Amino acid sequence: MTTSSLHGRVAIVTGAASGLGFATARRLVSEGAKVAIADIDGRRASAAASDLGDAAIALEVDVSDEQSVRGMVAAVVERFGQIDIVHNNAAALGLDVLGRDGDVVDMDVDVWDRTMAVNLRGAMLVCKHAIPVMLSGGRGAIVNTSSLSGLLGEESHLAYACSKAALLAFTRHVANMHGAAGIRCNAVAPGLMLTDVAIERLSERHLKAFRSERLLDNAARPEDVANLVVFLVSDLASCITGQTYVIDAGTMAKRPRAAMRMWEDMLRTGVVSFED
Repeated sequence: MTTSSLHGRVAIVTGAASGLGFATARRLVSEGAKVAIADIDGRRASAAASDLGDAAIALEVDVSDEQSVRGMVAAVVERFGQIDIVHNNAAALGLDVLGRDGDVVDMDVDVWDRTMAVNLRGAMLVCKHAIPVMLSGGRGAIVNTSSLSGLLGEESHLAYACSKAALLAFTRHVANMHGAAGIRCNAVAPGLMLTDVAIERLSERHLKAFRSERLLDNAARPEDVANLVVFLVSDLASCITGQTYVIDAGTMAKRPRAAMRMWEDMLRTGVVSFED
């Protein structure tokens, strides 16, 4: 995809040292944008920015902390003079948080609070401080990384799912609050995304189970989702706001196999028929 519409634009991407965040930053740079690689891991952020050359700067930031976010926005304005694009992608994905995020009856309140602080409050704080800069420039595009988990029920990762569902409401409200001023806000909701971390953590049995849920054989890679993010912040999407885009290789479009087999058995045995 070539948009040629991001030259002269300045972007902040949070959680950008690896995975989807880095893939988005790389695509933005390839389209002519300047990018702030914002991540809680300053060392990895610096390495990622070095890979992208002079078009990128590295900023160590804890998006759950307002002072840290305020400093990040100020640093971007000081370096580049403006902010046109925000990709709120930071999330608490470490095993110390996501790895302990399970059933509601066993929920550690600290896990719940940290998840909400990073995944949800982080997006709010970045928007709180970046949108005024966008308003001064008369335009802006925001994309929030939600998840298929925010749209479907599962048997684990309750806090993560709730934070991602809340981001969908946050997206619509921000779009309503600032659309008249030229600020667009959308969300992407990936299903399984084959990041390096996912590949490392998932066994072949897990990958096979995920494969059985999809219409397409291939799961999304970070680059696939990054392409969608870059489209949404580009002028090609100038009339799109307040929307959520699912990118899941057809998972949500597919009826569960168990339900289909049960329905077929009921038809075959005459328990139900299309003539009823």
